Amino acid sequence: MAFDSVSAFLSMGTHGVYVWSAYGFSALALAWLVWNTLSARRKTRDTLHKRFLRNQTR
Repeated sequence: MAFDSVSAFLSMGTHGVYVWSAYGFSALALAWLVWNTLSARRKTRDTLHKRFLRNQTR
């Protein structure tokens, strides 16, 4: 390993704040994309189900 200790790895010299905040923002963006996709899928499924039920009764 290129670092002497875990704390040296976490601080990454003087770049630790930048590196870990970039990882954090990336993780938040990916989590938001997953949540948004699943939410849109659920809304579309519910809309199609309601439309299907409405057309079944005719």
